[in-house]
Amino acid sequence: MRILYFAWLRHRVGRASEELETLPEGVRTVRELAAWLATRSPGFREAWESDGVIQIAVNHEHVTDDVPLDSSDEVAFFPPVTGG
Repeated sequence: MRILYFAWLRHRVGRASEELETLPEGVRTVRELAAWLATRSPGFREAWESDGVIQIAVNHEHVTDDVPLDSSDEVAFFPPVTGG
């Protein structure tokens, strides 16, 4: 699994991306992945303190946090994007 972090989230977690060979035990959804990541990094835990702030894409499609994951997925976490 490839995990990507964008914008201020990248700075909080201290990396732009990481690779996981397999899903961590007990991780089956994006929500569970986020909870697992929060146990690894204070920056990640801080980023998730406000529910609904972080947007998620799995394999380049916006999803909700209840989407099931596979170890071959690419998961991107990013803040909301505004435009004009």
